[in-house]
Amino acid sequence: MNPRRWRSALAVWAGLASLGYAQDQPFAIERPQAMIPVRSYLAPVIPPARLTNSNRLYGLIRAGSLYLTLQDALALAIENNLSLEIDRYDPLLAQSALERAKAGGPLRGVPSASAQVSSVDSGLGVNGSTVSAGLSNVGGSGAGGGGVNTTIQQIGVVAPNFDPNLQSAMTFSHLSQPQANTILSETDELIQSVHTYNTVVQEGLLTGGLVQYRDYEQYLKENSPSDLLNPAMGPHMDLTFRQPLLQGFGLRLNDRGIRIAKINAVASREAFRSQLLNLVVSVTNLYWDYASSLDELRLRQSALAITQKFVDDTKYEISVEALAGVELPRAEAELASRRQDLTIAQATMRQRAVQLKEALSHTEDAALEAAEIVPLDRLETPAAEDLPPLRQLLADSLDRRPDVALAKYKDQTDQMNLAGTTNPLLPTLTAQLQTYDRGAAGVPQPSGGQANQYFVGGYGTALKQILGRDFPNETAQLGFSIPFGNRFAQADYGIDQLQFRQGQLQSQRNQNQILVDISSAVSALRQARARYDAARDTRLLQEELLAGERQKTGASAFNAIMVDQRALIAARISEMSAVSSYVHARVALDQVLGETLEKSHISLDEGLSGRVARESALPAATPAGTP
Repeated sequence: MNPRRWRSALAVWAGLASLGYAQDQPFAIERPQAMIPVRSYLAPVIPPARLTNSNRLYGLIRAGSLYLTLQDALALAIENNLSLEIDRYDPLLAQSALERAKAGGPLRGVPSASAQVSSVDSGLGVNGSTVSAGLSNVGGSGAGGGGVNTTIQQIGVVAPNFDPNLQSAMTFSHLSQPQANTILSETDELIQSVHTYNTVVQEGLLTGGLVQYRDYEQYLKENSPSDLLNPAMGPHMDLTFRQPLLQGFGLRLNDRGIRIAKINAVASREAFRSQLLNLVVSVTNLYWDYASSLDELRLRQSALAITQKFVDDTKYEISVEALAGVELPRAEAELASRRQDLTIAQATMRQRAVQLKEALSHTEDAALEAAEIVPLDRLETPAAEDLPPLRQLLADSLDRRPDVALAKYKDQTDQMNLAGTTNPLLPTLTAQLQTYDRGAAGVPQPSGGQANQYFVGGYGTALKQILGRDFPNETAQLGFSIPFGNRFAQADYGIDQLQFRQGQLQSQRNQNQILVDISSAVSALRQARARYDAARDTRLLQEELLAGERQKTGASAFNAIMVDQRALIAARISEMSAVSSYVHARVALDQVLGETLEKSHISLDEGLSGRVARESALPAATPAGTP
């Protein structure tokens, strides 16, 4: 294949490189939309980084308040959380790595043009005649065995390049050579104009071999009177097949990179699912933390109001001399303590609001920063627990948890990688078969001897000789290499096998730990339930005690009512804290069981796309009790 015949086509392909792409892209790598010959040389469309908050966020803000259900909070986190947005690129990276693996192993080589400057085509011109006669050993003679300049050395067993690869080099040179012996050239100075074209097409095979086609042509014009054909051209074409028979041989060996990349592409989705699950857990806990801090703030405000009333009543009782004046400092100290509790509760609520807003947004936003979060869901506990046996929980979690799936994928890829250190234990045995045909043609000089009419003509004459196999050549080569001791391969094999065994043991240890984690989470849930039941009973008893004290009269009864009211506030805060602990324990159990996404009605596709299909709806009116 002569480069002069396809470089005009390259110019046409380059002219199409300005074709535009679609502007509205999904969150995926989009292949260029162009003609097939051009598509491979255009850059894919990479999704831009999304740095703005979704419209859902602003649709939930009304009159300076952000009204949130737990589902809306999760939807905002999926659409706007920066950490998840970063993780969203990992599956795309894995997909690109798969495409790279399908292309094969080593980087493509480039034929050296400098090696062709002084190249000699055997049988062509003065120097070529010398070479063909065996009188010179000039490198790069242009005979068969092309592709020497395209060989790339690799360490270890590396898969061939599976993409067909076209390489071409063109050299134009003007050479002057002194001729101490003028018998052949009949001139004291041999002046040559040499044009060399070298084109190679090669493709690697899954067996580890290589198929290569080479088209070589040299145009020569020189000042030698003895050169009967001047100018002359000497093309040749050759086909080479090279195949390792021991080290580097095998389909399962050479396609392991592709199989591993396919598994990694699936595993990257599981890794993202793990990050999505962790985000849902984190946002759920932040939401309930904020809701509980808001409930605690209301209880602290109620406690302050009751204490303030107690101080006012104490002042009145002292003014009518029903109580001694020493009771006022005690009441005011109690009021100061309740104010401090309220201040701490306000600071806690504000801090948790900042944390929740950070998880729900891409960037700082004035409207979001000024908005006060109003949670629309309330902390609740079910009437009873209905948990299956521990072994059933373990079996379910092993089917659902993304980290378990990732561990299985890792074991599979480690098993495939073992071939990369098992095969190098073998010696190297390589077979190479090559066939090539040559031709020569040129213009006879007007003076000098009679040129053979068979070689008179242009490129067409030489090409006819090649296609007619007038000068056929075939070679077969078998190379063998064996390292004595083979310690490098033995050591690499031992390291990989030992690490694989370690991985197997770690997987079993992690599976055992899952059972322990489930047992601990179930125990924590039951303990949280018991604390809630106790706190609820304490609150009910305190309400009955306060109702009884209110039926009494007198100064002692008044003081007892104040004490019981404070105790009731403390019991309510304790109950609210117990409910919060129970909800967190339930979230932790769902996480360890791998059920978080299902129970939160979140799909993996929504996480990958960064868009939740479910629409949010504001309440018809502001919820009661909103601060």
